[in-house]
Amino acid sequence: MTLISKEPPSSLTMNLSERIRHRIQSAEFKDGDFFLTEAELAEEYHVSRRIAREAVNRLCALGLLEGRKRLGLIVRHPDPVEVWANCLPSLARSEEKLADLAQFRYALEVGAVELAVKHASVEQIEQLAALAEEFKLIANTKKDRKKRIEVERQFHGLILEMSGSSLIADMQKLLSALFENSYPARKSPVLEDDVNDRIIWQHFELVSAIQDRDVERARSVMRAHLKYLLIPEPETSR
Repeated sequence: MTLISKEPPSSLTMNLSERIRHRIQSAEFKDGDFFLTEAELAEEYHVSRRIAREAVNRLCALGLLEGRKRLGLIVRHPDPVEVWANCLPSLARSEEKLADLAQFRYALEVGAVELAVKHASVEQIEQLAALAEEFKLIANTKKDRKKRIEVERQFHGLILEMSGSSLIADMQKLLSALFENSYPARKSPVLEDDVNDRIIWQHFELVSAIQDRDVERARSVMRAHLKYLLIPEPETSR
């Protein structure tokens, strides 16, 4: 049979990679299972070796396939957090993408606090209360901004751990680190009296709501606590 040639090479590559991806996922391969070689893919799907190689490269970049010399291609089940970790540095270079990620972080944490209310253990709630107290002491001294940020990160991280989902908790850690390193300083809470007082109050309210198993109050406080993530970027003066 003749090779497919009516579509542009880029379209052929994308089409083939999607067909292979669907095949891998629908066949329920186990991690490490042998798949095919590039030559076998090219022959089976009636494309050139170049198109087959480009499609395979796309899937290897996603972590779905791995090439092995003298063996061919094996199926991999990538860790979604690892995939995100590899992608986030590139996204951090764009203000527009950072704004999208800010909304994603907001939705993730506001949604996860409901799970935290339902699943938090007594020990976790006690740990959260201790972090709220620690933050209060640090914030009131206004001396150690780095420590203040670290305790805030631990506070949020613990709430995400309370959700009972390691995926949610790990995603929050990635996003938290990203925003600490890349997000504009003007969008993060600063060391001012009114801001400190509000954040301190919100921390203790979150602890209280989780302890009381009050989902609506916890979600309301978390929305207020993270609303700075949704503030649009101010226009620069010209």
